[in-house]
Amino acid sequence: MEIKEVTVIEAYKEELASLFQTVVADGASMNYLHPMSDETAISYWNSVLSEHVRLFIGLIDGQIAGTVQLHYSDKENGQHRAEIAKLMTCTKARRQGVARKLLQHAEQAAKQDGKTLLLLDTEKEGPANRLYQSEGYLLFGEVPDFAQDAFGTYLAGNFYYKTIK
Repeated sequence: MEIKEVTVIEAYKEELASLFQTVVADGASMNYLHPMSDETAISYWNSVLSEHVRLFIGLIDGQIAGTVQLHYSDKENGQHRAEIAKLMTCTKARRQGVARKLLQHAEQAAKQDGKTLLLLDTEKEGPANRLYQSEGYLLFGEVPDFAQDAFGTYLAGNFYYKTIK
């Protein structure tokens, strides 16, 4: 798998929108409800890049197999931290290490940028918990009814951190 940083969204926007819609349709809690319209998905990707967001995609045979974002803090006293966000894998590429490789790549990018603390959240009962724990993320809290899944059911959220000095 080739991992690339996306700095101009246009060439990947349609494929990323389709991936996002598929992940939401599968029930992922990604801050959006099913059905996710084309307009909503495109709008999201049109607005994602900024000076505080780095976007990485994993490509297999030239097709997007997954994506992850690093959200850097814009707070004066939080310049040492980043959030792992929107880690998604297309259904055809699941269970092939795509998410793990993207997560590791994002961690290395954050480290190179001088970040020493990573944060993330995920649904309490979701499969991503195993990945995060196996990669050294430590659970520091759970919030009941933190977010709705794609179908409107309230789910608890798990919150993790990892130091990367």
